[in-house]
Amino acid sequence: MRLFVSFLLIAASCFTPLTLNAQSDSIPLNKVALYGGIGYTASLTALSVGWYGENGFDRFKFFNDNAEWNQVDKLGHAFGTYQLTRISYDVLRKTELTDSQALLWSAGLSVALFLPIEILDGFSPDYGFSYGDLIANAAGSGLFLGQELLWQEQRIKMKFSFHQTSYANIRPELLGENFLQQVLKDYNGQTYWLSFDIYSFMKKSSFPKWLNLAAGYGANEMVYARENENNANGYSSYRQYYLGLDFDFSYIQTDKRWLKTILYIADMIKWPAPALEISKNWVKGHLLYH
Repeated sequence: MRLFVSFLLIAASCFTPLTLNAQSDSIPLNKVALYGGIGYTASLTALSVGWYGENGFDRFKFFNDNAEWNQVDKLGHAFGTYQLTRISYDVLRKTELTDSQALLWSAGLSVALFLPIEILDGFSPDYGFSYGDLIANAAGSGLFLGQELLWQEQRIKMKFSFHQTSYANIRPELLGENFLQQVLKDYNGQTYWLSFDIYSFMKKSSFPKWLNLAAGYGANEMVYARENENNANGYSSYRQYYLGLDFDFSYIQTDKRWLKTILYIADMIKWPAPALEISKNWVKGHLLYH
């Protein structure tokens, strides 16, 4: 949950310069640094007090959580830094930086902005510094950076979807007591996607620009983080792979800034669409999977 909260807080601070300059296509770099820095500092302070303050801090330690949650949480880290790199790049491109400078700065900043949170985890009595989280953070940023260097556009976008599950009712204190908490905490309902913009690979074709193919990953029956705990309590988690359709909102043209913002945010989400699920239960079709 703290990952998503961190991402929302940091992303909001990165959006601040755009919001304050909504009527301009150019943003001075010093304003980005000032407003973004204030927003980030406030966000990190709020997170350290609100999330970590209750249990205080302990000596710094490392924690290997790579085997937990069937790595769904690691994809959450990659998703967070991918989207943060995307937001940062679009902000910095409006400054006096060149596109290449904006790209390199956004990729580096997206990883760096999450690093203090990992360090806070290291001092937390409940967690620890996870090198797996750090690698996942770098992978998300690298996915954005690599595509811009190769194609100068995002042909493969990372997206997120969620559906409620019955497992949250078993351990609501861990998996969430209401819908919003469950979106953040119930890994059983989270699915992470790579959405392939088919038209961008075949620009001379008549393939619909707005229609993508998406490959997704999730896991189910995870009431406890580790499989040995799951098994001891009568649960057996399993991985789920998906292949489905997706929608690309970046091709919708509009002059309305408020609508551009809505479409920009909507393009982070994998919306309900037909999909095939492959798991230990073989193959299952979904008319509208989300």
